[in-house]
Amino acid sequence: MAPRALWKGHLKIDELACAVALYAAASTAERVSLHMLNRKTGNRLNREYVDAETGKPVEREDQVKGYETGKDQFIVLEPDEVAAAVPESDKTLTVEDFIACREVDTLYFDKPYFLAPADRAAQSVFALVHEGMRGKKVAALARAVLFRRVRTLLIRPQGPGFVANTLKFDYEVRPAAEAFSELPKTKIKGEMLELAEHIIDTKAGAFDPASFDDRYEAALADLVKAKMEGRRIEAPKRETGGKVVSLLDALRASAKAAGGAKGSKAKATARPKAAPRRKAAPQRKAG
Repeated sequence: MAPRALWKGHLKIDELACAVALYAAASTAERVSLHMLNRKTGNRLNREYVDAETGKPVEREDQVKGYETGKDQFIVLEPDEVAAAVPESDKTLTVEDFIACREVDTLYFDKPYFLAPADRAAQSVFALVHEGMRGKKVAALARAVLFRRVRTLLIRPQGPGFVANTLKFDYEVRPAAEAFSELPKTKIKGEMLELAEHIIDTKAGAFDPASFDDRYEAALADLVKAKMEGRRIEAPKRETGGKVVSLLDALRASAKAAGGAKGSKAKATARPKAAPRRKAAPQRKAG
């Protein structure tokens, strides 16, 4: 079944336009979902808003939003006032600039979406824009009202379609200097730097999201399954910290271990296999 579009509108570049649809590129639907229960009855719990002073529940029609101007002082914003302040969507994704992908710091990436033609009539214009951007190796900066807010999106060719990332606003990204201001200026050289570079070389790999291990979800799923089957739940073994050694000794030990692991991999690869393995699906490359 085809996925449901989260938003439909038009991609517009000057006088060129085509109907497009946005689809969610990431989902948490496969995660283990837990609910809050009453331990005594086993019934689910419902959330409700209560007055901070009286402790009494507040009915939905009496719930309003407010902006705090001082301690326990608020400006009440009525629902119709908030709705009037939100910019109206013209359902247009307007391209403002074409830029090199490397110009955008990944700190500004917010949520990813897939962008595709909304209907057959849009496919030829969509393909033209796609091939033009792919050939020039550029991304598009576009603006639209999405989900009641003005958003800037970075649109990049991927496969036959586009990946569109909503971008954070500049005020939402904290300056790196705030976190790094106390770091001393150090210069590493000699054997320590050589060992560090050797470890990095021996552990060189490729980006493969399929290899990411969500240990929390796996452990939670195992716990739920064990409870359903009435099996005894054994606590996992925790690794304890080893003895404290000098940084140089730790680097030497790591380099030795990394070198051995790399050698083992090479030998294992060289051995003939008993049976052919199915080839993995090729990874998609971003445009």
